[in-house]
Amino acid sequence: MAAIELRDASRAFGPVVALDRVSLTIAPGEFFALLGPSGSGKTTCLRLIAGFDQPDSGQVLLDGVDVTDVPPFERNVNTVFQDYALFPHMNVADNVAYGLRVRRVAAAERRRRAIEMLELVQLESFAERKPTQLSGGQRQRVALARALINQPKVLLLDEPLGALDLKLRKGLQLELKRIQREVGITFVYVTHDQEEALTMSDRIAVMDLGRIEQIDAPDQIYERPTTTFVAGFIGVSNLMPGRVTSSSDDRAQVALDTGVEVSAERNGLATGERCHAVVRPEKLRIGRAGEPMPEGWRAVKGTVQSSVFLGTSTQIVVELPGDVRMTVLVPNADERERARLPGGGAPVSLGWAPEHVHLVRDSANGGPPPAPESASDTEQSIAQGGSG
Repeated sequence: MAAIELRDASRAFGPVVALDRVSLTIAPGEFFALLGPSGSGKTTCLRLIAGFDQPDSGQVLLDGVDVTDVPPFERNVNTVFQDYALFPHMNVADNVAYGLRVRRVAAAERRRRAIEMLELVQLESFAERKPTQLSGGQRQRVALARALINQPKVLLLDEPLGALDLKLRKGLQLELKRIQREVGITFVYVTHDQEEALTMSDRIAVMDLGRIEQIDAPDQIYERPTTTFVAGFIGVSNLMPGRVTSSSDDRAQVALDTGVEVSAERNGLATGERCHAVVRPEKLRIGRAGEPMPEGWRAVKGTVQSSVFLGTSTQIVVELPGDVRMTVLVPNADERERARLPGGGAPVSLGWAPEHVHLVRDSANGGPPPAPESASDTEQSIAQGGSG
């Protein structure tokens, strides 16, 4: 039985359609990410599951029970938002135990369980401190402990790491995954950050303009996107437009607008259909014009537009015929090799192995995505002893 299920859920705010007939199923104990830019509908999905909002049509089910009209305090769900919403006058242990206090659990039991939760988030030595004496990452872990102390079936997390600096955010990504594995609770994690979703999730739903573009495991989302939006939103958008010239049961021949023909898995494309060929930047090889590629590789000619040193790699943007731009990532493993990389204006060839090209169709909402935006707005709520 699914821990969470949305069935054809729709929600509009005036003329703005936030969700458009969204259906998804989340398994018990799964770490599930809702990923997309601002306005994609991911936070609205979270609010429907939490009960903070209701769909205009469709259903919300928890453990197979229809809870569409059930208020938040009657759902075995807790929420953690970006704003920690800790009580400044209480110490850490009392903040964590607040939900048990509301339920009139005895003081000794509240204390015991609060310390257990603080041990889980590795903050047991901070039990007597006030929130103002903690760092941002520590406060977020206290908020997580408070949300977990009532042992909810589902924990909803709305961009909880968005306000933290990069290094701390990366560390807490691993901590969150460790905690989720230890407690075995279903986590639903809303984020606009692709790396967060890829790092922590068992599965990801990529959303855009109120619709789900693709649901899959992180490696499949990255390696085998199904639409131009997913291909561009996850990682770097290396999209070469073309048309299917012929197809068989599982393969398609595509004439790219750059003048090169490629063969790849058909992925449901029909002869005559427009599509895009995707090659990830780390799988492209760049060479000087006329430099041969390995046998069996396909190659296109272009001109270097820019070259940027990124530390572990060098990012080179190459302009192809038809105003197509491709990004190449070259590891900086050898200083002499890096010095030989072509600079701006140099004519080059881009090559790739046949198995590294993947075909996608245009997104339902049309075309490649815009650049990811900043984190969406969060809400503040303290419900059933949870955070947010």
